[in-house]
Amino acid sequence: MKLKLLFFLFSVFFIHTNAQDYIFGKIISEDQNELPEVTVINIRTDERVSTNRDGHFMISGRAGDELRFVKNGYERAQQKVTVQNISSPINIILVRAATLIAEVEIKKDITGDITIDSKNLDSPKKVQKLKSDLGLYMSKKSDPRIMAARPGEFVQPKGQGFSIGKVKNKWDDVDLSSYLRYALGEKYFTDLKIDRALIQHFIYYVFAGGFERKNILKYGFCSDADLMRFQRAVLNRISSYRAPQTQR
Repeated sequence: MKLKLLFFLFSVFFIHTNAQDYIFGKIISEDQNELPEVTVINIRTDERVSTNRDGHFMISGRAGDELRFVKNGYERAQQKVTVQNISSPINIILVRAATLIAEVEIKKDITGDITIDSKNLDSPKKVQKLKSDLGLYMSKKSDPRIMAARPGEFVQPKGQGFSIGKVKNKWDDVDLSSYLRYALGEKYFTDLKIDRALIQHFIYYVFAGGFERKNILKYGFCSDADLMRFQRAVLNRISSYRAPQTQR
């Protein structure tokens, strides 16, 4: 009996310590511009996703994980996930990487002699080579090594991210689901016997049941009336969502 009790307690502890959640956030530049196509990496799981056109992202993880944010032309940033980050969005500011180009200054006076002036006004060979090398550099695509891990970092092949929705909309389903989870609170869903790890899945299940959200996604705004409509849709879908679980 003691052995069974010990095994049960160990199982509960293992499930609790290995529970996954979802981390939401937004990435902007120093001048407050929203940054799309930023690669977000969970160092522990090596899961990778990209920010949508509004700079939002969603990635699975838990407190203690470390997230890395990478975008060509910007300094890398890293953020350790805290318990507070699980319940509220993470805001990240990326700093543009400095690019140094050697400055060449030419000071020559015009003499009036065409032969001398033509030589003086022509760019020196070093300047011409610099311009040529710079033009060649600008015409090339970014070196993939920029995105490579630093020495000692473990990397696996990139996985699939998430859909960023239609270009004409200000929000996509990820943005809306993130807002609903924030506005209603996780307790709203757990009171309905929805496990925290399945809240996101349940919200998408309600969406799939015909919840009208065209205008919400178009304008990027969810009104109080929309929240009430969603809660009515939840009540209509909760029984069918639980049904497969009760049949097991």
